[in-house]
Amino acid sequence: MLPLRPMSERKLLDTDQKALEINLEPQIYGTFAEIGAGQEVARIFFKVGAAAGTIAKTMSAYDKTFSDKIYGREESGRYVCESRIYTMLDHEYDLLHDRLSEERPDSKFFAFADTIAALNYQRTIPGNGWLGVRYKLHPDHEPNDVILHVRMLDNDTQLQQSAIGILGVNMLYACFHHADNPVDFVCSLMDGVEGRVTIDLIRITGPEFEYLDNRLLSLYMVQYGLTDVAMFNREGQNIHGSEFLYRKPLMVVRGNFRPPTLVTSDVFHIAFEEFKEELPDKAAEAEIMAELTLEYLAHEGQIDVDDFLARAEMLCAGGRDVIVSNCSNHISLIEYLSAFKIPNLGIVIGVRELSALITEKYQQNKDGELLVAFGQLFTSHIRVYAYPALTNDMKSLITIDNLPIPADTEFLLKFLVEHKLLVPVEGYNREILNIIPYNVRQMIENGDEGWEKFCTPKIAAVIKQQNLFNHQENITEIA
Repeated sequence: MLPLRPMSERKLLDTDQKALEINLEPQIYGTFAEIGAGQEVARIFFKVGAAAGTIAKTMSAYDKTFSDKIYGREESGRYVCESRIYTMLDHEYDLLHDRLSEERPDSKFFAFADTIAALNYQRTIPGNGWLGVRYKLHPDHEPNDVILHVRMLDNDTQLQQSAIGILGVNMLYACFHHADNPVDFVCSLMDGVEGRVTIDLIRITGPEFEYLDNRLLSLYMVQYGLTDVAMFNREGQNIHGSEFLYRKPLMVVRGNFRPPTLVTSDVFHIAFEEFKEELPDKAAEAEIMAELTLEYLAHEGQIDVDDFLARAEMLCAGGRDVIVSNCSNHISLIEYLSAFKIPNLGIVIGVRELSALITEKYQQNKDGELLVAFGQLFTSHIRVYAYPALTNDMKSLITIDNLPIPADTEFLLKFLVEHKLLVPVEGYNREILNIIPYNVRQMIENGDEGWEKFCTPKIAAVIKQQNLFNHQENITEIA
């Protein structure tokens, strides 16, 4: 990976300056295709002047039938979706290249596309969309793709349109000026639109970005405040919940995963099977994801990129799709997921975390609003699964039946259990509950023998192959 420049070195420009700089670069030349929020991005490039040297064509295809005649019909029948943005880029870039490659052999071609559902007249659609750029950094190279998903926060259609215009300019400028620095790339997207949009997916692919692990973009989006939640799949590609979670049951397992142990594997397997048993009609559709929070990733206020990638690598090797979040409480995550109309949400909590959660809520809400605070977490479509743990002396078992909580909250715990909003994870393997991830990691770092037996074979192999956690062979073997 390329070294990262400090963000302070990035030159801050306003939207018009960025657009004008691009217009004045003679090699940059391309097209704009915008659907759903006006032609706000192209408008800015026209407004600042010298656009004739940059823009070959702009277009909109608002009528669905007309749009389908140009781009074809998506299999899903949707227009504001990931597949649509790729279809638009395929069509527009190929058309540009076929028509002008001989006449402009030294040009760095680009095709910009967006498909947006802005706030509607009835205000039933809050506003979201997809933006994409296919472009060349060098005339004789293959093109790269940059894809974003955005949620608009302005409560006015015209303001949302203007935010998309600014974001589109930021995106195109970042493509040509921050390709060597993913931190600057990500952070520059919010110039002039901070607080007006959230960006919860960035995917960058192509020959100029072979150095970049896209999972880092999920981390940076959350770390630098573009969104509270980002996701990547087990193949290491950034994904968006609207494309694979819509109306599906979901279970989320939050943890440190440093490293994932046999207990981790047991939590995923046993809890998920219990979750699916409650959904006989939808069990085949159910998804399960691991969640890494910034709180769990940070050490003394700092996030180690190598440490994040190590955990990401192990989770992917274990076949897990991953959520990266800045949700210290589960309520923020639940609010984010609500946009996907998930019918059943299961959240797995270790009993120690559950004890701390109840105690914290009690201490913060002694004024009588305890039920309100818990009502946000425990609702009809959400079920919390409590996984047991051993006491510190490893002799006794902690479950929801003997959970250490303030006496004044025992009535609440009983209510949650009786109404099956809080359920114990059953069928767990008690023989492995004495495995402590911290101890396993220390064994790996020290080169001690036998740590492999505490992890699955796949996880152990990844740790060895990639020397995660400073893995080293046993000193005796080396000698």
